[in-house]
Amino acid sequence: MTSQVEVSESTEDEPLPVAPVAGMPAQNGDGKRVTKLDRVVIRFAGDSGDGMQLTGDRFTTETAGFGNDLSTLPNFPAEIRAPAGTLPGVSSFQLHFADHDILTPGDAPHVLVAMNPAALKANLGDVPRGAEIIVNTDEFTKRALAKVGYAADPLGDGALDAYSVHPVPLTTLTVEALKDSGLARKDAERAKNMFALGLLSWMYHRPTEGTERFLRVKFANKPDIAEANVTAFRAGWNYGETTEDFAVSYEVAPATAAFPAGRYRNISGNLALAYGLVAASEQSGLPLFLGSYPITPASDILHELSKHKNFGVRTFQAEDEIAGIGAALGAAFGGSLGVTTTSGPGVALKSETIGLAVSLELPLLVIDIQRGGPSTGLPTKTEQADLLQAMYGRNGEAPVPIVAPATAADCFTAALEAARIALTYRTPVFLLSDGYLANGSEPWRIPEPDELPDLRVPFATEPNRPDGSFWPYLRDPETLARPWAVPGTPGLEHRVGGIEKQDGTGNISYDPANHDHMVRIRQAKIDGITVPDLVVDDPSGKAGLLVLGWGSTYGPIAAAVRRVRAAGGEVAQAHLRHLNPFPANLGEVLAGYDRVLVPEMNLGQLAHLLRARYLVDAQSFTQVTGLPFKAEQLADALTAQLEVQS
Repeated sequence: MTSQVEVSESTEDEPLPVAPVAGMPAQNGDGKRVTKLDRVVIRFAGDSGDGMQLTGDRFTTETAGFGNDLSTLPNFPAEIRAPAGTLPGVSSFQLHFADHDILTPGDAPHVLVAMNPAALKANLGDVPRGAEIIVNTDEFTKRALAKVGYAADPLGDGALDAYSVHPVPLTTLTVEALKDSGLARKDAERAKNMFALGLLSWMYHRPTEGTERFLRVKFANKPDIAEANVTAFRAGWNYGETTEDFAVSYEVAPATAAFPAGRYRNISGNLALAYGLVAASEQSGLPLFLGSYPITPASDILHELSKHKNFGVRTFQAEDEIAGIGAALGAAFGGSLGVTTTSGPGVALKSETIGLAVSLELPLLVIDIQRGGPSTGLPTKTEQADLLQAMYGRNGEAPVPIVAPATAADCFTAALEAARIALTYRTPVFLLSDGYLANGSEPWRIPEPDELPDLRVPFATEPNRPDGSFWPYLRDPETLARPWAVPGTPGLEHRVGGIEKQDGTGNISYDPANHDHMVRIRQAKIDGITVPDLVVDDPSGKAGLLVLGWGSTYGPIAAAVRRVRAAGGEVAQAHLRHLNPFPANLGEVLAGYDRVLVPEMNLGQLAHLLRARYLVDAQSFTQVTGLPFKAEQLADALTAQLEVQS
């Protein structure tokens, strides 16, 4: 029997057509049709114990290896094991992959894999009409349905008639596939996520060898578990190939035109940050010291850096946040590249020591992976609400530079930039990432060593005064940085501390004029940091509306701008990496547009700074749902601004 290849194309973040366009015939071996798509959004959803994050991660890894461009959105509860079968316990993983460059994890899934009624109910509102839904029918029991408020089974009452539903008894099929494995039924059931992964791998022609190899390595100490998972994975693949319920499989070609030549790998934001810190250590010639206390969503950086002792990395898991930054600042005093990682609640605890670093004028990287707040808030959800805390959250006048990466892969470059500023200007530096970037992933081109910046800085090695003495606050006239003298260097004995210093000598000083001078010179040092000018994307040069973002809003903003321009709208886009100091041309850029819209995952913190600094009527578009913006909602906001403008 001959199968048919069908072709379907769509703009990023727009729904795929329900009925694909027919193309030329092709043979698929099993007589089933093959539909070629330019992009797909898949969401795996189930209990937090169902392995949805592992399933999504494996599908992502194989997709990256295949050569597609991709973007991911993991979403999971804060509890280690949330109540099974409940809405708060649902864990999901969304993956958007394409044969062209994409910018977001997608607004809505084209395919939802729901492992139980809670997963279906929690995610159905995001699924467009006509999309495919694969449900594990074994979990749709009366008790499970009642637990999430279903009065009747949605699989049989017509509630899902608007969707293409595939009822699959995943648990039963998995147990049947493993009947000869020797595992107890409960242990065999745990492999149902691998059955689902195998089925989706067949549907989208994903490679399988890497997943099988991964499972055997992951469970190397439990070979029976390893083989059971491999068997379940293969059974899922075979089920897709043989069942009549799945008459179509899909192909998404590699995104060959989207990537410049080079070696690529899939990378998450936290992993990119960790690699960036190691690279900064190598490029500066300084040992890397991380003083940290575990906190979601920053802990992965500590976990990763602890693996790299071969690069001279030292990690110290402290007893609390204050001890972590204290150790990192002490390491900086001793001549290391000092780093501390945390999230918003930890920044609050570290603020006094950050102020001490400002007073000592020592390089220190403070990496804040922002999450929903206040207080404990939403530990596993994303937010951008720490900007004002990073800018002003210390006693006294204690200015600190702020750098923010735009994408998961950009976290690598942002780490190098933060290190450059800290080392060159002898100052603590904030790096503001967030949960969306930290856990999300995308392809990253591995840079060549000669592409990395030279971050070497000289230590003071001899007295700097004509009389043979050493002044610890005798500044470089260009950067206003003080000399960095490693303790124990002969003849360079000096005193530092939190009490105000006399300029030059570093002696304790209560003189009012000296304090005024020191406050102003510390501010002047930050104001004088060299940062690149803001680049504006305005193809026609005629746009009257500028959309300005920072941090992880880059992808949704850029996708929304693409939509608006495709519809004939004129809109300019710019994105800030440096939030303190701002680029020197920012005021001129803002003044060049009639309207400025600032999308943020907070209540308008950057817009507040822009209005205060540049007296511009920057308009906020805000969201604090714990989730990133959708391209569609931003496109609607931009369109509304254009209508007001006209």
